[in-house]
Amino acid sequence: MSNIVGIDLGTTFSALAVLNAIGKPEIIPNADGERLTPSAIFFDEEDPDVIRVGIEAINSRHLNAERSVRWIKRYMGDKKYRKKIDGKKWTPVELSALILKKLKQDCSAADGEIQDAVISVPAHFDEIRRKATMDAGTAAGLNVIGIVNEPVAAALYYATTRQVSGKILVYDLGGGTFDVTILDVKGQQMDIICSQGDHALGGIDFDNKILEILEQRYRDKFNTELISCDEDRAKYEDEAEDIKKTLSRRAVAKKMVYGPAGNLKVEISRKMFEDAISPLLARIDILLEVVIEEAGVKPSGIDKVLLVGGSTRVPLVRQRLEKMFGSPPETTVNVDECVALGAALHAGLAMLRENPDQVPAGISSGLQDIRLTDVCNHSYGTICAPMDKETGKRVVANRIILKKNTPLPCESSQMFYTMSKGQTEVEVTITQGEDTDVDYVNKIATHKFKLPPNRPAECPIKVTYSYDVNQRMHCKFQDVESGRSLDVDFSLNNNGEVTQSNIKEGKKKLKTVKVE
Repeated sequence: MSNIVGIDLGTTFSALAVLNAIGKPEIIPNADGERLTPSAIFFDEEDPDVIRVGIEAINSRHLNAERSVRWIKRYMGDKKYRKKIDGKKWTPVELSALILKKLKQDCSAADGEIQDAVISVPAHFDEIRRKATMDAGTAAGLNVIGIVNEPVAAALYYATTRQVSGKILVYDLGGGTFDVTILDVKGQQMDIICSQGDHALGGIDFDNKILEILEQRYRDKFNTELISCDEDRAKYEDEAEDIKKTLSRRAVAKKMVYGPAGNLKVEISRKMFEDAISPLLARIDILLEVVIEEAGVKPSGIDKVLLVGGSTRVPLVRQRLEKMFGSPPETTVNVDECVALGAALHAGLAMLRENPDQVPAGISSGLQDIRLTDVCNHSYGTICAPMDKETGKRVVANRIILKKNTPLPCESSQMFYTMSKGQTEVEVTITQGEDTDVDYVNKIATHKFKLPPNRPAECPIKVTYSYDVNQRMHCKFQDVESGRSLDVDFSLNNNGEVTQSNIKEGKKKLKTVKVE
């Protein structure tokens, strides 16, 4: 019987955890003995069939940045992004699959076969990014039994290992993304209330602020640019990250900069760094205010703030949270590992629901008291053109079918009608967003639904959206009269279009390369 695992597929680092014999999650080290694997990829120059993932890939960036990839998570679901190497074009799904393949093979060698897995995603990820993450796992040879929102996974681990109860706020600031989730915790019963997030706000944005300081200091001293090529940028991005970590421990960080016009000793104070990142933290504060309002509470009504993600080690982050909520945040678990550990617990719960006979008795016993209720993190709807009663004209609008923060699993149906006599098709669009104005929602899928000919107008079309506990969405459009239906899944093909899931090509591509 294969292991049950959870994977934190992070922007900067990734980790894999497995449930042990009594249902407790444990991080499995990679082939280098490290508990975290850098989410970095380097395509070997000498052997094109070898792809390096992890710390060696980061170091290789300084030698040939053109053959390296970092922070690919920020491009997940981007239909335009392609990395061209040796004549091959790699999509974000395929590149993410390389990272997952590295985790799978390293941890399988250390702890036995790995097959069934839950992969974590930011809570604010839309349906395309969620499905793309699942496709990456499948391409890597995993049986992806579900996905879990990162703050939910972290809360799951916190609540099963620490004494936390009441209204809990999970503050998840990682390398590339930010999420905040509020939930009710009563013992091992966890009910998610609501979430907010930003997929382009994290530790690498803090690093870039430091890099800007280094560049400006060098420019002021030598009247020339510090960075002249991608390899220089890769080097100083790593230097900036090191300075950030130093400033979390000390008031001043000192660094010797070896530039093209000469060397420069630079001192950056914590105060300078804090001033530089204050606009980014202000964006986070706005999201905190929104999620608190959505939850119908005040800051004083939050019983505990739980920290997740390496960027929460920045002292100013913790100071601002203490000021807002009146008490210091919880810091008793490893903020880098708790998402993977919680994802493993979520994987065990998913297996118990769907294949209880496949779960060993010890794991089943260890998980039996855990209860989790998650919610939809977005509203989902469709575009329609109802008749305006006052003007007698049709008005294009977004009609919400599944409302944000609806507890999972959920299903909702609404009836729509054809517009004209003899109409033989209808364009169906799945939307994500809270607005009725079609200009202010994301259109995540559009399809043509073929209808029978020679019919009058106003024939009913039943639209049903469902969302399961494993964060998988399904949409069905049914012509009531004929019984014809259109079922919609979500993934991106090689042209960046939303299609029925097809990852055979990606799996074949990965089989031809060796990941080290």
